[in-house]
Amino acid sequence: MNAPAACSHCHLPVGRQGLTREVGGEAHAFCCYGCCLAHQLHHGEREEPEAAAFLVRLGVGAFLAMFIMLFSLLDYSGGLDGAEPALVRLIGWLGALLATPLLLILGQPFAAGAWAALRDRRLGADALVVIGAAAAYGYSLWQLLGGGGALYFDTAAMVLMLFTLGRYLEAQGRVRAARSLAPMLAAGRAPVRVLGADGIERLHPAGEVRIGELLRVLPGERIGVDGVVVEGRSACEESVLTGQFLPCAKGPGAPVRAGSVNGHGLLVVRATADGAATQWARSGRLVREALAQKSVLGEAADRAAALFIPLVLLLAAATAWYWGARAGADAALLAGLAVLVVACPCALGLAAPLATVLGIAEAAQRGILVRGGAVLERLARLRGIAFDKTGTLTGGAARVQLLRTDGSPLRPLLRRAAALGAASDHPLARAVLACAGARVRRPPAAAAVRAHPGAGVSGVVDGVRCALGSRAFMARLGWELPAALAGAPLPRDGAVVYLGWHGRVRAVAAFADEPLAGAAQVVDALRRQGIACRLLSGDGEAAVARAARALGVEGWQAALLPAGKVAALRAWRARTGPVAMVGDGLNDGPVLAAADVGVAVGGAADLARESADLVLPRDGLAWLPWTLALARAVRRSVRANLAWAFGYNAVALALAAAGLLQPVLAAALMAGSSVLVVARSLRAQRRVAVDGVPGPRPAQAPVPLRAEAAR
Repeated sequence: MNAPAACSHCHLPVGRQGLTREVGGEAHAFCCYGCCLAHQLHHGEREEPEAAAFLVRLGVGAFLAMFIMLFSLLDYSGGLDGAEPALVRLIGWLGALLATPLLLILGQPFAAGAWAALRDRRLGADALVVIGAAAAYGYSLWQLLGGGGALYFDTAAMVLMLFTLGRYLEAQGRVRAARSLAPMLAAGRAPVRVLGADGIERLHPAGEVRIGELLRVLPGERIGVDGVVVEGRSACEESVLTGQFLPCAKGPGAPVRAGSVNGHGLLVVRATADGAATQWARSGRLVREALAQKSVLGEAADRAAALFIPLVLLLAAATAWYWGARAGADAALLAGLAVLVVACPCALGLAAPLATVLGIAEAAQRGILVRGGAVLERLARLRGIAFDKTGTLTGGAARVQLLRTDGSPLRPLLRRAAALGAASDHPLARAVLACAGARVRRPPAAAAVRAHPGAGVSGVVDGVRCALGSRAFMARLGWELPAALAGAPLPRDGAVVYLGWHGRVRAVAAFADEPLAGAAQVVDALRRQGIACRLLSGDGEAAVARAARALGVEGWQAALLPAGKVAALRAWRARTGPVAMVGDGLNDGPVLAAADVGVAVGGAADLARESADLVLPRDGLAWLPWTLALARAVRRSVRANLAWAFGYNAVALALAAAGLLQPVLAAALMAGSSVLVVARSLRAQRRVAVDGVPGPRPAQAPVPLRAEAAR
């Protein structure tokens, strides 16, 4: 039975201690017993044997524990003082009779977890529960058979009940943390309504949809594939893709993207990409990989938790020996049992990953992809951020300042310029396309296209080899530059592009490279956060200096090739400390990979996106200061959780070893400790979600697909 690598309930990585269950005929993996229990109770059909068994076990366990506690309260309250010894023994045997099935019913999952950990040559938290409950039950049974002494069946029962309840509450807290990630992680498996050739609507997983198929999307449902609207009108909310929460109007012919949420109208959509090839599905895979990665603090906490359990077992044994020698077997059992059950390795294990999942989920909800907890950790330590200029901070309103030709006919020149401009995603190439495309309605497709990072693009247009790029690129190709173009009076602060074919430069164009809207505000916000900003660009000095002045960036370097950007970034990092690099072009891939944190915007080239640790939504540069604040909040949350976990365990274990905690109270404290870590992280999530967010929160989640509406 092949199960997914992420927990089906909370969507965290399963890890080595995972469980596998079958629900509704499908394999599901769970990271812990709590998630397994919660998923069965909330998602399993009540008529399914597995779900019914969980309900029965929990109900029977609670019923038995209630009666065991009634018998114990009768004893503790003095109700059996002066009673006949036979009656006292009868009540003791009734307690044993009730505790035995309870131990088997509620203890079995913990025993299975402890055994699985032992087979993996490690000790898990389940071992503490099993040893504690078994010790209380075994000692009580021995006392009962011996004819005297205190009984602790109630302790064994309440330890198991409290631990089961604690695991359930912990799992529910984790699923709340990762709730916003669930649609993205399940992108390929999400059901969509596919209209067949016979007009019948059938439900299929989004990952199985093929290009050209028709889909029906009801109001409020999430669109499962990229496509174009065939029928209907609506407004779609695309915040998880673009970071913008305002709905976009959609009608016949309008493109729609997988992951967006349909508004008030019914839409029929024709798929323009296979379901598994959408950006939404790719984002889901990236987030799943991010969740599987641990931060440095998380790895340290895991190592501490692995050492923690053997130390607790040694402390429990030493405590039992001490109190046994001083006050007898009863005191030894209670003190040793309290040490076992009050220890909370779960709090250590939850402290870092839960806060990290919350941070990744908050970012993903705004269309920001973070590649793991280690990225958030490095973001929080940043001292400086370097930006590529063109397309990242500038390029919002590129316009032609000058166009000079060697006398070549204008129409063929514009056709070839438009063809090469369409073959590249560089901002200046897009500007060339916009300029030439205004005169050429249908530019030809370029063949044998080759991108030259930091230089230009070449290809075959109308059977002629053409090139578009910088003057240095033309010189590298060995193409002749006519004197009329070489001496053209070019603006000092603009971006210059050359076009040529047949070994000769045919035209030169100069573009005004204006700052993007809001870019100066982003730089100012980063400066207020204590971040130094710098421009690293391949453009000329005059253009880079002008952009730096307009944006308020103090440091800049110009005329840098890709290797030069890497060298400049490393030199700056040596002086400043950890730095990030923000870029969007093909030539930015190496420098993004060289930075402590590489940041790509949504419209970036594929190489830049693959090299980046953080991917912002298209036109989402304004989210950069918020993401930095989020990373710092996650770091604070992780540190606070770890401080609580270590502090709680130190104090609680000391009290238990001193004989000041009863086992039942110790079990309640342990369960409460894990739940408190979850609650603290969720509260921190709500604070981060409000503080400094540039825009409103999403209005509401999409409605689930209603299977009963399918025909």
